Amino acid sequence: MSHPPRGPMTFAEVFELPVMVDLRTAARILGICAGTAYSLVHRDGFPCPVLRVGGRYRIPTTPLMRLAGIEERPVYSVDLEAGIDSPQEDNEI
Repeated sequence: MSHPPRGPMTFAEVFELPVMVDLRTAARILGICAGTAYSLVHRDGFPCPVLRVGGRYRIPTTPLMRLAGIEERPVYSVDLEAGIDSPQEDNEI
């Protein structure tokens, strides 16, 4: 049986996340324990939006990344070679 990863997430791991994550994953991104994250949610003190989907908590990834100080996705040379514009270029009209 494999154990889930522990400790804060790496920069690369954060950019591979889906649109929403569970509360334990959000806690890893923030570098706090899951118990603290659940406690904050129950006191309406979690520092970004929390959605209740069925019996589970889901946290949108974008506000979570902003909270962690990550404003935009990085641009890699492989993206440029594939013709994918940087987020800043997408906003220019």
